Amino acid sequence: MSAGKFINFEGIDGAGKSTHIAYVAGWLRARGHTVITTREPGGTSLGEKLRELLLHEKMHLETETLLMFAARREHLAQVIEPALARGDWVISDRFTDASFAYQGGGRKLDLRKLIALEQWVHPHLQPDLTLLFDVPLEVARGRLEATRSPDKFEQEKAEFFAATRAAYLRRAEEFPDRFRIIDSTQTIKDIEISLDKVLSTI
Repeated sequence: MSAGKFINFEGIDGAGKSTHIAYVAGWLRARGHTVITTREPGGTSLGEKLRELLLHEKMHLETETLLMFAARREHLAQVIEPALARGDWVISDRFTDASFAYQGGGRKLDLRKLIALEQWVHPHLQPDLTLLFDVPLEVARGRLEATRSPDKFEQEKAEFFAATRAAYLRRAEEFPDRFRIIDSTQTIKDIEISLDKVLSTI
């Protein structure tokens, strides 16, 4: 059985990352892989209940962060780890990098607390590939204004998203072996060409 791999999609709200999950999943399936697509927060029955709270209820920053990691621990136990053990490939719409970007960058939580939670919740597991969809802030904001009713994160001010984007880019610099930055200002077709090139290397 071939070893499964774990890919996470990251980016600020409005970066367009979720649009391309189906494309990547199809690309992998066409090459004979069994692919599981999932999301954070969420991915399990408990995680989806926590997602509703996290996206819509106001709460203390540390409460928000702990609930994110609680949902993540369940997600790992119920979905990600079993799939990888079977040799499946897992694509997750966000993972722990999002906590470093949103709670750490946007909300200014002490990064030492995030590092401690990361080491507790998944000390021996990191994604094999992280696709960071990056766009200028004004492009992302324009896309959000044209879509659905925003959740509490999407309602944040520009300064929050600037800090979140900067945190993502710092994270990419810290872990260059697994991060690949995708210019999400490109056309969908050009983004797919970029994804083809990246996927061919893993």
